[in-house]
Amino acid sequence: MGGIRRVSMALAIAVGLAGGLRIGEPVQAETMTIGAAYSLKPAFQEVVPMFESEFGATVKVVYGSSQTLRREVESAAPIDVLLSAVDELEKLQKEGLTLIGGPKVYAQTSLVFVMSAASQVMPISFHEMSSERRTRVAIGAFESSAAGPITARALRAVDPSYKDRFRLISATHHDEVINMIRKGEAEVGLVYRVDAIYHSGQVRIIDETPGGIYTPVRFGEAVVWTCRNESRAAAEQFSNFFMSPRIQKLLLKYGFEPVTQIDGGDGGDVSPKNDGNVK
Repeated sequence: MGGIRRVSMALAIAVGLAGGLRIGEPVQAETMTIGAAYSLKPAFQEVVPMFESEFGATVKVVYGSSQTLRREVESAAPIDVLLSAVDELEKLQKEGLTLIGGPKVYAQTSLVFVMSAASQVMPISFHEMSSERRTRVAIGAFESSAAGPITARALRAVDPSYKDRFRLISATHHDEVINMIRKGEAEVGLVYRVDAIYHSGQVRIIDETPGGIYTPVRFGEAVVWTCRNESRAAAEQFSNFFMSPRIQKLLLKYGFEPVTQIDGGDGGDVSPKNDGNVK
């Protein structure tokens, strides 16, 4: 089975490399499929129609957690371009499953501590949270969320025995975390800052550095090995379009933060350009 997969992968990459592309010209293709992290959903409501109008391509978007989308690409799901947390794209690159140079970093965000915007409770930092009762804390599931590792690190920084101190409620993604808080199923939660900003009517940020550290989470995009030959031109057009300055500026409106170095996902340290007050 592994041999068949490797042969299929090699053929897909070889055929894709044979296709020519002239940048800047509209392309006609079958529906192009993009796998995108849930945090992109608000921005994509504006970005995708822009791309379809300007380049004459039809786009289908499949949303999911970064880890889930990466696994789908590994399993040969019909995805042409993947936009997710960079860590997941780098795993695909190491497996030889990305094309045209690998991941490109387009933005970043960070983990923040939130509570319901309607709550009358006095906001406190994550460090100051009382341990007298087991507060219900909604989080992205460690095993399926790209934020899992930094969430665990933030919890350990607050208290190594956090599993006894808090009642952790797992969710598949941060929209679900916010919905739990809104419905009163959890008092507080840990989510990406970009998600908290978009849902500012439902939650409010009460701690920008849970665990006492700022940890950037980078987002990137890449054309992946499952990209079909007939969609290759549109996929490359979208990759260039999404990295353009006007789209980078548009992403700020939706709460993403810029990075100091837009690179190919080499895992280097990055920090925000701005002062963190993106509106």
